Amino acid sequence: MRQRPPTIDGLTASTLQLPPGPWPTVLACLCERFPSVAQAQWIDRMARGRVVDHDGNRVTPETPYRIGLEVHYFREVADEAPIPFDEAVLHEDADLLVADKPHFLPVAPTGAHVHETLLGRLIRRTGNHALVPLHRIDRETAGLVLFSTNPDSRARYQALFRDRRIEKHYEAIAPALPGIAFPRVHASRMVAGEPFFRMQEVEGPANSETRIDVIARGDARWRYALTPITGRKHQLRVHMAALGAPIANDTLYPSLRPRSPGDYDAPLQLLANRLAFIDPLSGGERMFSSNFLLQA
Repeated sequence: MRQRPPTIDGLTASTLQLPPGPWPTVLACLCERFPSVAQAQWIDRMARGRVVDHDGNRVTPETPYRIGLEVHYFREVADEAPIPFDEAVLHEDADLLVADKPHFLPVAPTGAHVHETLLGRLIRRTGNHALVPLHRIDRETAGLVLFSTNPDSRARYQALFRDRRIEKHYEAIAPALPGIAFPRVHASRMVAGEPFFRMQEVEGPANSETRIDVIARGDARWRYALTPITGRKHQLRVHMAALGAPIANDTLYPSLRPRSPGDYDAPLQLLANRLAFIDPLSGGERMFSSNFLLQA
């Protein structure tokens, strides 16, 4: 049976099955396959045990090349800057961990963020390498993220999200919409947009749905309650922008306004503030609330 790729600090190794070629060593193959990674960096990774074979044995600069050998390696980002905001653990038991994620911290490794992620921090904090996020929220969104701590019960909790048996409640600060009646449900068809990481609404049968209400009305901005009925990428951000009230400090919608690296000013005013569900193991009601607050 093929073994799963190893993990370190929440990062799952990438896998390369060595192709046919003339290389004398695994190192030579890696250098040619990945020219953007210097030979010295591969040697350094090997010395730290971050390049291994399918049995978990360390690959060294002298390991001979063999066609079909599975090599697992851990992607790294040079000079990855720390993200200067702290998460909190609101609950932890034998099956679940509930974390309160700050703005700007990714849930899991992606792009330029490998070490500085919520998952990596929690694994280092708890020592539990079996931690798996049961759902995701955007890097720029703050609030609750539910993790499975036990592989034996994981499928029961994953089913809550798959079968839409968990209530997810958000708050957002956005421009006032005095001409629209609330509460309302916004439904639309969402597809990938341009650039690839943005979404857009198009004509066609709806595949996304959000319930929207108003919590508090100010002069220029209101505080909204958002309840996603479906779970499309960037759904809440797209739906609010489509109504003419893009969420405050949104850098993606309605138009792209890229942040500079290290710019932590003006966080997106979107908060995953409450999760509620019937526990599939105990049958009891469970509800968790974020301790973060949005700035109106």
